[in-house]
Amino acid sequence: MREQTKYQLQQLQKAMEELALWQAVAPEAAAFDSVEPFCIDTMNAHEWLQWVFIPRMYAIIESNEPLPHKMAIVPYIEEALKEKDIVEVQRLIEPLKAIEEICNAQNDRA
Repeated sequence: MREQTKYQLQQLQKAMEELALWQAVAPEAAAFDSVEPFCIDTMNAHEWLQWVFIPRMYAIIESNEPLPHKMAIVPYIEEALKEKDIVEVQRLIEPLKAIEEICNAQNDRA
């Protein structure tokens, strides 16, 4: 499960890079202090994916902590990126859906 999750995180990063959504510079430090879900008040959706979600998931995997459960990131990303090209958005959604399915399936068995 962890290797599958890691693979999907790599696919997500690759898609973000190919869609020119991957940034070389992190948002201001204050952006990370948000208490809102997805840092919605301080970051764009793709920034949150890159600077919060992906690193947090890698940290969970590497420290052997339980994977999160009941994840519902896809609806937020679909809504946040609804103005973008549907094909491009789908390239981000596919690995995110896979990650959600892996995490939710693992926790269903626990």
